Amino acid sequence: MSAWSAAEFEARLRSIGEKRYHHLHPFNERMHAGKLSEVEFRGWVRNRFYYQMNLPRKDAFVLTKLPGREDRRRWIKRIIDHDGRTGDEGGLEKWVRLGEAVGLTREELFDTTTVLPGVRFAVDAYVDFCREKPWLEAVASALTELFAPDLLSRRITDVQQHYPWIATEGLEYFRARLTQQPEDIAHLLELVLEHATSREQQDACARALEFKCDVLWSLLDAVEHAYGKSS
Repeated sequence: MSAWSAAEFEARLRSIGEKRYHHLHPFNERMHAGKLSEVEFRGWVRNRFYYQMNLPRKDAFVLTKLPGREDRRRWIKRIIDHDGRTGDEGGLEKWVRLGEAVGLTREELFDTTTVLPGVRFAVDAYVDFCREKPWLEAVASALTELFAPDLLSRRITDVQQHYPWIATEGLEYFRARLTQQPEDIAHLLELVLEHATSREQQDACARALEFKCDVLWSLLDAVEHAYGKSS
């Protein structure tokens, strides 16, 4: 089978997110409709933090495999965005502030022994995927970011409207990602569209994106199952 054109391939990737991204998950839909209890919202923040903790780790695995120096220079920004550096608070600290805004302590967030088994399994599988797969597939798995900006914008608006008990400074993580993601997304698309030149590579990238959608969906399945009857 011949390869898709760049435009066709990008359209195929975007269609995956339109159908499978976790904005469609019932838990997310209830969150944005203002129907989560405090216990449910707190449970999501606590367990999603395990995913946030592991983003720099998976990005470090990808970094070691990228073939070009310029791409490595651009990719390392992702690690800094999450881990921060001296004088520059990173995304993890911003998520800690979200945790504190919903009633969690720093110690509770960093205590990985209390992470739901389903969340741990999904997130660890994602990190393993990025460690073991070719760099192109690992990069393609991150293309869920294509669909994140709209969800983040809605989240800021809907949380402020429906959950007034959450202090607005707790939403700084989402605000920061809105400014960081455009550059990240552009780099992801550039890498995948430029290097996935055969139909086999394109199919592998599409499967990688589907896998990442399943990871995010499974994370919410676990949270829904554990906390969904608290409302």
